[in-house]
Amino acid sequence: MKAARLQTALKETSEEIIARRTLLWLLITNLAVLAPLASKITLGTLGICAICFVWRLGIYLGKVARPPRVLVTVLAIAAALTLALVSRELGLLNALVNLLILGYSLKYIEMRSRRDVKAVVLVGYFLIALTFIDHQQMLDALQLSLVAALNTCVLASLYHEQASFNRQLKLTLMLLAQSLPLALLLFVVLPRFSPLWMVPQMKSSTTGLSDELSFGDISRLTKSNELAFRASFKGQIPAPEDRYWRALVLEEYDGTRWQQSRGIKALQQDSFIMNSRPEPGVPKGPFIDYSIIAEPSGQHWLFGLDLAYSMDPRLVNLPDFRLYAIRPVEQKLQYRVMSYPDAPLDNRLKAPLRQLNLSLPDEINPRSRKLAADFAHRYPQAEQRLTAMMQYFNSQPFFYTLTPPPVGPQQLDDFLFENRAGFCVHYASAFTFMARATGLPARIVTGYQGGEYNPQAGYLSVYQYMAHAWSEIYLEGKGWVRYDPTAMIAPERIEQGFDSLFSPEESYLSDRSFAGVRASDWYNSLRLRLASLDYYWSVWVLGFDNERQQQVLSKLLGEVSIGRLAALVLGVMTLTFIAIMFNTGLLRLKRGPDSINRHYLKVCRQAARLGLPRPASLGPVDYAAALVARWPALTEEIESWTSLYIQLKYQGASKESAIYKRRFIRQSRTLWFKLLKQDLQPDKSST
Repeated sequence: MKAARLQTALKETSEEIIARRTLLWLLITNLAVLAPLASKITLGTLGICAICFVWRLGIYLGKVARPPRVLVTVLAIAAALTLALVSRELGLLNALVNLLILGYSLKYIEMRSRRDVKAVVLVGYFLIALTFIDHQQMLDALQLSLVAALNTCVLASLYHEQASFNRQLKLTLMLLAQSLPLALLLFVVLPRFSPLWMVPQMKSSTTGLSDELSFGDISRLTKSNELAFRASFKGQIPAPEDRYWRALVLEEYDGTRWQQSRGIKALQQDSFIMNSRPEPGVPKGPFIDYSIIAEPSGQHWLFGLDLAYSMDPRLVNLPDFRLYAIRPVEQKLQYRVMSYPDAPLDNRLKAPLRQLNLSLPDEINPRSRKLAADFAHRYPQAEQRLTAMMQYFNSQPFFYTLTPPPVGPQQLDDFLFENRAGFCVHYASAFTFMARATGLPARIVTGYQGGEYNPQAGYLSVYQYMAHAWSEIYLEGKGWVRYDPTAMIAPERIEQGFDSLFSPEESYLSDRSFAGVRASDWYNSLRLRLASLDYYWSVWVLGFDNERQQQVLSKLLGEVSIGRLAALVLGVMTLTFIAIMFNTGLLRLKRGPDSINRHYLKVCRQAARLGLPRPASLGPVDYAAALVARWPALTEEIESWTSLYIQLKYQGASKESAIYKRRFIRQSRTLWFKLLKQDLQPDKSST
């Protein structure tokens, strides 16, 4: 009875002991797990996490004892109260993340046994998985994979406390390598269902274009080289001057701002109408087929070349020829588009829409109105008038700049007659205003113009600094026709792209520390290669939808059926299981002797030629004694050689094993050669 109690007590004591190396791995892993979630952690949660980490560090250094349970309870109550106070502002997802982080840290500080370590590791894996919700870039995935490896190192050190650091690291890599085939199998085979709910990403603000436009709005985007979207084409890529990516149509003007019409806003806000409205007919004529991967923006509007049409069920084709996502773009969104460049944009304009696109506020910009009236008087025909207005910007001393002088209440008058300096918003606003003043329906379209071609992967990258605004004028019999007055001032902006206009010293891309080296060849080559990797990651990992899954399975299996899928799963699992068996030593192939035995047996064979064979039942020590009795002059060599053999074969591996092995091989060759000399010498005993 006492022996049983003693055994139980020893077992409990061993469970209580946590190796120092395990504690060190936990300290590193704790920081690595929480760092990617920093944007979601509240100040209260951060304070409690810091207390837990510092206390655990003090325990590791031997400065403080384990915290009493009363202190842990007080910290838990404080954590619950601080979280309850801010949970409404955080939203459900962030509140749950903070709750899990608090549980992770509190369990971390009160760890007393190996079972507690396992619980902390499992919660760590769950936090890593949560981080993937809004950290889905390729570099994020690599970083989180390293964090998962660190978390696995804790388990390796927990179960192999006496192993060296390199051995624990090797075990971790081995575990991850064994799990990789199964992870890839599940990724390829598991069905791709639409999510039952959407998990919103809690961002501080939306990015990209706004649904309102005033002087200065687009210039802020020119300071950002954040990616807006990528486009890959089936066939020839459109020329730079044809890359007008429509995003928003602005038809209401109050004298300072352009914004979407109330009708379009009401349509977008009515989810029932957006989900049930009939799709317009497919345009006719030649089309451009391409796919777009839109970056997260928190907005609904998407991008396409005129006239864009998509059959994606997640998108709506709006009456103003835009593509609109039913849900905000919170994650990367890949969709297919067909653009019909020759199709007219609405050649029948209804009266209410005509009136909206002719309206101007009273008593603003009188000089601009007078200039417009002069154009209308001199050019009665609409297209001639518009051509003359475009040439006006080319003939007058206007110039393109991202830092135009300030304007007064009569914004367009100041721009057209005083400053004559601005960027696309200024020119599009002035042109649209004058077109309306001459009696032509006009509106502003915002989006992006251009695109950087990546020869590594064959796609276009469109960045925020490529944001652009242009005018659309309604012409009878032709519909809405694009006019871009910016092309008259800075044609290189349209033909060669935004990069050709400015030097790195200007405000263009001024928020980027590497803007100055952007023009260098080596930097661009490296940047494009990294962008290609990220593109393939977006297409094959983030964009691995049901359609792409079927394509991959068809290439692997031919005909996709339940039987073939089951065979694939069983085959991969069987091969993985066999590899694990080999790796753990449970299954081994019959192999010849290793290098140590090979050199030992070589010496034994040479001794056998001299009349002293080694019986199978004779051990190394006894055989060494027989060798010494036969050749006493070789006593020192034989004993050293035998001692090394026994140490290598029967005393296990150590840090010096490689050194001993080389020494044994060298001594084996020396002893074999000396025995060979004995064989070649005449037998003196017979003379």
